[in-house]
Amino acid sequence: MGGLSLTVHPLFFICGIYYSLTGKLFVFLICTVTALAHELGHSFVAGGCGYRLNKITLMPFGAVVKGDIEGLKFLDEMKIAIAGPVLNIFIGLFFIAFWWIFPEIYAYTDVIVSTSLSMALVNMLPAFPLDGGRVLSAYLSMKFGTKVAERTCKITGSALAFILLAIFLITAIKGTLNVSLLFFGLFVLFGALGRARENKYVKVYSAVNKEKLKHGIAIKRQAVDKSVTLKKLLSILDENAMNEIEVYDGEYKKAVFTDQKIKKLLEKGDLYSPIEKYI
Repeated sequence: MGGLSLTVHPLFFICGIYYSLTGKLFVFLICTVTALAHELGHSFVAGGCGYRLNKITLMPFGAVVKGDIEGLKFLDEMKIAIAGPVLNIFIGLFFIAFWWIFPEIYAYTDVIVSTSLSMALVNMLPAFPLDGGRVLSAYLSMKFGTKVAERTCKITGSALAFILLAIFLITAIKGTLNVSLLFFGLFVLFGALGRARENKYVKVYSAVNKEKLKHGIAIKRQAVDKSVTLKKLLSILDENAMNEIEVYDGEYKKAVFTDQKIKKLLEKGDLYSPIEKYI
């Protein structure tokens, strides 16, 4: 299925150096772990929708998933985007609930709670590459088309970035230097001016690997109805086995889909079409 690569944005290093020099390295590390947990939320829901994360880029205020595919329904994109903030909220509420049982852990977990809830809130702002920007783009694309959605997201993202940078300048002039605000403003600005629609998800597929065959792998046979979509079929594949999917029409077997056939279907097939179309 391919590996998940991890890269780091230059602003992440700059932000890390700043926090280290100001004695806030622990907070920065908590932010990093929270960002990775955020991406696990995306990954879990993406896998259920028949997609996987292709690349994670660590940012100062979160992480961005990347890939390149056409055909992802906007409703699925919204569902995947919202999963990250939802997991952050769950983590925050989980520790808050524990405070009622073990109040002594408050001093050790208050940073986790504030970071998780803040990351959820920040990521829902309507600007790329934040999740709120993805939700806004997907919604506008359904209503008005992708061109209108991209133009609107660039405007909202740029406006938010300039507001953040203006607040930073005003507070700096007044003697309150909030470097985090500067980093966040630049982060949003880069996202608004970048090619935002490239930040997508990639299809999941399982294909026989020659190296795996040298060591021997199991054959996993499953049965599905012909009305099942290709996207649903992808979600039940086992990447550690050789898959054989028997397709039935009622009680009659109509076809058998192997890994090789599924891989070929992904090159030209529609994820949302029933697999009987490819029998």
